[in-house]
Amino acid sequence: MGKGTGIRIVANNKKAYHDYFIEDKYEAGAALAGTEVKSLRMGKCSIKESFVRIEKGEVFIYGMHITPYEKGNIFNKDPLRVKKLLLHREEIRKIERKIAEKGFTLVPLQVYFKGSLVKVEIGVAKGKKLYDKRQDIAKKDQKREAQREFKESGKWG
Repeated sequence: MGKGTGIRIVANNKKAYHDYFIEDKYEAGAALAGTEVKSLRMGKCSIKESFVRIEKGEVFIYGMHITPYEKGNIFNKDPLRVKKLLLHREEIRKIERKIAEKGFTLVPLQVYFKGSLVKVEIGVAKGKKLYDKRQDIAKKDQKREAQREFKESGKWG
């Protein structure tokens, strides 16, 4: 591949995987100002409290915090402004049909650079119940315990 096509993750939303079952993933471009892109290059972004909505056939991300660029002065935008996500019309229609079903929502999963372009990965997700979360935590604990036992048996055996 050509130069500058690497993927560099800026922000990850681990909480989304804990709170939701992710059904589908979509890659969307982000319509940002120049100072916002510069701030993202420095890794100043948080999507923990953000969510995605479709309004009038367009996709927007709310609550995505991009820290203002230090050298941006008057060109800096509001860090929590609503940002437009760029998807093909057919993808938006497909997502709308899916989230029209009961229990489905759109969540941002990660923000990353693909070459020089800022991309946001969004997921069509279904909320987990409390017992589902408990099952996930139990599985994680079992895995951690098995790894611990394996390490101990390797050192002393």
